[in-house]
Amino acid sequence: MLPSTIWLIMVVVLVAGEALTAGLTFIWFAVGALGGLIVSLFGGPIWLQVVLFLSLSALALALVRPVAAKLMQSGRVATNADRVIGKTAIVTEAIDNVAGKGQVSVAGQIWTARSERDVVIPKDAEVTVLRIEGVKVFVETK
Repeated sequence: MLPSTIWLIMVVVLVAGEALTAGLTFIWFAVGALGGLIVSLFGGPIWLQVVLFLSLSALALALVRPVAAKLMQSGRVATNADRVIGKTAIVTEAIDNVAGKGQVSVAGQIWTARSERDVVIPKDAEVTVLRIEGVKVFVETK
């Protein structure tokens, strides 16, 4: 099999692999394989093809990935869970970590709640949501 055929197969497989994933996993190596293919088509030696593949893959990974990751993050929308962090909530069931009880209402949703500082928080108290673990919010009194 000709080296150019191998590089072409690599490009196709890596681009297809990237299409099947959502995490910018294979595209960097597809860029390198494309460089190897181009050198192969111009009759370059195999060592140059491999060096170019490795160099272009590393360069694309090092230079383009941080920019691409930043662009992907800028379009990220917070989930409903993310939106409640830092919000004020009203205790609808007294929060008692020892008894494993407590609920709050925040942004129109009822959440199981625990006290961040292991203190009992009475019903109808105003609290601030600090973090989320699983389906529980951890709160502290205002």
